[in-house]
Amino acid sequence: MNKEEILQKSRQENKDEGMIAAEAAGRKIGVTAFCIVFVIIMLLNFFSGQSNYGVMAMFWAFLAAEAYPKYRFTKQKTYLVTVIAGAIASIAYILCVAVTALRG
Repeated sequence: MNKEEILQKSRQENKDEGMIAAEAAGRKIGVTAFCIVFVIIMLLNFFSGQSNYGVMAMFWAFLAAEAYPKYRFTKQKTYLVTVIAGAIASIAYILCVAVTALRG
């Protein structure tokens, strides 16, 4: 392939490298914000005597979802273990939320 063919193919893909970089930076900021809010809610619930089941379900689901594409890309077993463990923990916490709500 010559230079012109490569440039033409790149233009046809319609991917903006700047937008891809901005989305990646946004995800990093989003993960940081999620972790900060998670810790604040956990602490508030702990000191007020409320359940953290719902918050933990969201945390483990997020962790599993974050690890899944990494596993698909790298095929590292640690990511697969994280996906499986996170999914199981999330489901367990969702069941705790349901039992608590139905008992309430």
